[in-house]
Amino acid sequence: MTKISSIASVSLTESETDPEGFARELGQSFERYGFAIIADHGIPADLIARAEEKAKAFFALPEAVKRAYHVAGGGGARGYTPFGIETAKGATEHDLKEFWHIGRELAEGHTFRAVMADNIWPAEIESFKATFLELFSAFDQAGGRILSAIARHLGLSPDFFDDTVRDGNSVMRLLHYPPVSPEASGVRAGAHEDINTITLLLGAEEAGLQLLDRDGEWLPVSPKEGELVVNIGDMLQRLTNNVLKSTSHRVVNPPPERRGHSRYSMPFFLHFRPDYLIETLPGCVSEERPNLYPEPITAHDYLMQRLREIKLV
Repeated sequence: MTKISSIASVSLTESETDPEGFARELGQSFERYGFAIIADHGIPADLIARAEEKAKAFFALPEAVKRAYHVAGGGGARGYTPFGIETAKGATEHDLKEFWHIGRELAEGHTFRAVMADNIWPAEIESFKATFLELFSAFDQAGGRILSAIARHLGLSPDFFDDTVRDGNSVMRLLHYPPVSPEASGVRAGAHEDINTITLLLGAEEAGLQLLDRDGEWLPVSPKEGELVVNIGDMLQRLTNNVLKSTSHRVVNPPPERRGHSRYSMPFFLHFRPDYLIETLPGCVSEERPNLYPEPITAHDYLMQRLREIKLV
């Protein structure tokens, strides 16, 4: 029998009315599961609906049209990544998904343009660019508020993360998991941990997302409609010396009655800025918890290292 996740939903409005209480609740959820569910996150419902409509319209385009937006050798950083490419670290089967990536828009001459590619915009979908730039900004703001609470939980200044993610290499992914054929040998997304700082996910209401609990059992992650699922990424795990753990998660194939249905979701992978040095926080090291990551590494170098492992570069 499948265990039921007991991840409680917490309201982001509490970060304004009771910042200490919100930080405590959020931190406890992250320390227990590596995941939290956030209600009242401030991303407008009508914007989410518009974005979902645009994403579905793009993925419904003919395969040849979509593939014209695939950047060979680009590591999937921008534009379209076709079905059957991304493979979870250590997995032998590719994931059953296709996706589109949107990154941060940078001004001409910005120092990070050397490592952060320009966005690509499909001409076939009206208002695609305007819609997703608006959503990117909304995700960015919600992520900043969540990081402020994480800083409080860690005993840091609430603005500790502001500079670490300013102009960060964050990526918004539009995901389409097509209907699953009965003979499919893979799963929609194999067990993996996220590379980045934190991930904010919209669209997890459709069953399938599971996390690996610390007792070795897979638990379903089941937000209510419109709620955000947030999880810790490997960069934050490294920075906090595993105080906040990056939890393995996957998207399993649906039961037979749902196999004919697509699944759509929109994760926002919030990243540190490329030149940020990920160096273990002193407050997360003790005699009982020795430093597991004595060698600092920049966020960009760490990202490249991990992208090679999942066959995207």
